[in-house]
Amino acid sequence: MEALDLLFSITSTFFTSLALSLILVFRTLFTRRPSSTIPSNAVSLYQGTVWHERRRPVHHSFRYSVRYALFDLDHAHAPPDHLSADEARQVAQTTGPVLLLTIPPSVGYEQNPLSLYYCYDMDGSARLLKKCIAEDMLGNWNIKANDPTDSLSVFISVQHPELGDYFVASLKAKRLSSVSDHAMFFWLMPHKVALWIYWHALKLWWKNVHFIQHPRYTNPTYREEAMIRDKKLQCNQALAWDRGNCLQADGHHPGNLADRKRWFKWRDAKRPWC
Repeated sequence: MEALDLLFSITSTFFTSLALSLILVFRTLFTRRPSSTIPSNAVSLYQGTVWHERRRPVHHSFRYSVRYALFDLDHAHAPPDHLSADEARQVAQTTGPVLLLTIPPSVGYEQNPLSLYYCYDMDGSARLLKKCIAEDMLGNWNIKANDPTDSLSVFISVQHPELGDYFVASLKAKRLSSVSDHAMFFWLMPHKVALWIYWHALKLWWKNVHFIQHPRYTNPTYREEAMIRDKKLQCNQALAWDRGNCLQADGHHPGNLADRKRWFKWRDAKRPWC
């Protein structure tokens, strides 16, 4: 039954994307109107390269070209299933602008390896990048990112509880000066990313790296366990602040659990790439 569901999903996605692609090409050729209704100052487009390196249990690395959009969430609606500007500010405890780096859906399909929120505070008229928020999985994730201007860079390293320092990835991209049609710019971009990633997943399988099933199929309580792990992390952070005697004037420290609110927003990925 699982195989039949997957086959149906792949077939449905293929024909949906094909039909929407034909409509997109027709509109581009005959209407001569830009597809984006987003103000030009509310979104910036970037083109660059993603690099992945898996170090354990076997070494495997690859790179591919990618296109991203950087949305100013106070002036443009976020793509579906993303945080709003106010939600991101609540998570990051910031007061300034919020930018979202993501790959928008294209012709009915979404595949987004990384969505990154840049959260700023204001210092007079200048904005200061304070925190970045990423959608993470099991493991301790370290992320380094610059303030995106004409270029942006993101570097990620992951410490897995069993495999250790097993994965690193980076994104380097340049901002493009002008793109008239955003839909054509991102045409089939999610599909290309999915095919590239899963082609290398097949190579890893060929190297005897076992496929790890999504925990929802093997552990019905994985969400509750994730909440428990998060509480432990918060406690460890609070203890670290205590040991450093980093207390505020009111006797609390920034890591105080009572002063912190964590944000969980669960959603199931869409097939066929879930």
